[in-house]
Amino acid sequence: MTVLPEGLPLAAEFPDATREQWQRLVEGVLRKSGAQNVTGTDAEEALTTQLQDGLRARPLYTAEDAPADAGYPGFPPFVRGGRPEGSAIAGWDIRQRHADPDPRRTNEAMLADLANGVTSLWLAVGAAGLPVADLPAALDGVYLDLAAVVLDAGADFTPAAERLLALLTERGVPAEAAAGNLGADPLALLARTGEAEATSAHLTEAAELAARCARTYPGLRALTVDSLAYHDAGASAAQELGCSLATGVAYLRLLTAAGLSVDAAAGQLEFRYAATEDQFLTIAKFRAARRLWARVVQACGAPGEAAAQRQHAVTSSVMMTERDPWVNMLRTTVACLAAGVGGADSVTVLPFDEAVGLPDAFARRIARNTQSILLEESHLARVVDPAGGSWYVERLTDELAHAAWAWFQEIERAGGQRAALDSGLIGERIAETWAKRSVALAKRREPVTGVSEFPNLGEQPLVREPAPAPLGGGLPRVRRAQAYEALRARSDARLAATGARPRLFLASIGSAAVHTARSTFAANLFQAGGIETVAAEGVEAAALAEAFAASGATVACLCSGDQQYAEHAEAVAKALKAAGAAKVLLAGRPGELGEAYRRAGVDEFVFVGCDAVAVLSTLLDEIGAAG
Repeated sequence: MTVLPEGLPLAAEFPDATREQWQRLVEGVLRKSGAQNVTGTDAEEALTTQLQDGLRARPLYTAEDAPADAGYPGFPPFVRGGRPEGSAIAGWDIRQRHADPDPRRTNEAMLADLANGVTSLWLAVGAAGLPVADLPAALDGVYLDLAAVVLDAGADFTPAAERLLALLTERGVPAEAAAGNLGADPLALLARTGEAEATSAHLTEAAELAARCARTYPGLRALTVDSLAYHDAGASAAQELGCSLATGVAYLRLLTAAGLSVDAAAGQLEFRYAATEDQFLTIAKFRAARRLWARVVQACGAPGEAAAQRQHAVTSSVMMTERDPWVNMLRTTVACLAAGVGGADSVTVLPFDEAVGLPDAFARRIARNTQSILLEESHLARVVDPAGGSWYVERLTDELAHAAWAWFQEIERAGGQRAALDSGLIGERIAETWAKRSVALAKRREPVTGVSEFPNLGEQPLVREPAPAPLGGGLPRVRRAQAYEALRARSDARLAATGARPRLFLASIGSAAVHTARSTFAANLFQAGGIETVAAEGVEAAALAEAFAASGATVACLCSGDQQYAEHAEAVAKALKAAGAAKVLLAGRPGELGEAYRRAGVDEFVFVGCDAVAVLSTLLDEIGAAG
């Protein structure tokens, strides 16, 4: 046994591996998968994943990829956290959202939350939530000197703020004990509603609230920079960050013009970002946001400590699904973990039934317990910036920050956030981003588990009381699953009208060992559109045609391996057409025999990467017409 000298690392006995050696190993793997003449950096590039905003996730990161030093937690540029201790002492703030317009139910729900781990309340007030006049009733029994209250009142932010401040006085809460945020955000309101006429008045009111809070309520912030307005419309991570920076700068200008110092103005802002199912991109987003904001505030001449960004993470509504909503619990868990690891100060986990309607008590319980488990059982907050030092995360943070800064500069050149909203620049760019992502969703390159992949046609839909209609008229609200859920709704309508779903016959040629891969792919594809599949197995064309005729389907799809297709596909396709099939599909790419298959009766080919939404929509039309 070799005894190493004291202080000599164990790895000293092994020679250093080079990137070129690793690339040669990759070349060998690629050759086995059929990729020939792919060498060197091209081999590495073949394993690289393209992300939005021109970002890339490479297969290998080394110390050479590490960007400049990210600093220390609690010190500029705050990449590693806004406070030296991070959330290690008390964990992050668990913030639960409430939007029920009934004050009694809201009060019961909030008291239950506070008694079971929630540490602050986020309350939708006004047109999209609780009536302003019912704030006292909703907050009955809430210790306002212990629990921070964050308002989200849209255009009603001034009367809502006045009512909350009056309630603090009525209950004898000392001004220095008040905590939370009054929720003024005129530019996000403009983005959501498109109503520009009142924006100037709203900005003036927001500045007055900020001056009042800075003067009287040291723990209460007046303004929110809510980037969810852009994320909910389909913005990329860099676009979300760039819009938040431009909004923050606009508010700094507004508040300093009203007489606040730069550090006092920065202290009146809380930034709200979406946490998504993409774990590493979410971690990088919160780290990049702090770095970018620190650069802005320091450039304005504020002291270093004033540049620490206060962050509120909210699990993404874009990723939530109405269908198979139970899977949302997994999505929000990953998003919550990423927000916590990324250093968010407050985290809101949306209940799993958020896309269906007002959440019930069970959904709210799961949402808050998700955070409690991560904090109390997984001890996620005990390590400050656990992703720090990861070459991948550090590089991704750096690249995202540069992409966001470029978008921020473009907005500033256009006249700032308000001008860019009024001109349509922001809406157009976000629409372009969402259109590209929609293509990936339609082709299932971005899968949505339980909806576009592994759907459950037999699921019983959740029934919830409708939530108040969100603010609208400006940027749209989108969800990843919306195109597939629209197809499922068409299937449900046919089921309700006729007692049966649209049906498709799978002609599985050969043994299970041969056809299972493609028959499973096909069933998964068609069921994503609400089309029920029935299958028969064999190689005799006549027997498969007879099974098709007995199935009640009007459309069929051939499923097998390439060799079986070459031997049997033409005969089976002809037999299916003769048996009355209005359309015959084949699972797989056309290949060299594609024309022969078409002449035999194959109308369309479905394969990995095809436009599933277009295929399914057309099939629903054709099955409906044939039925």
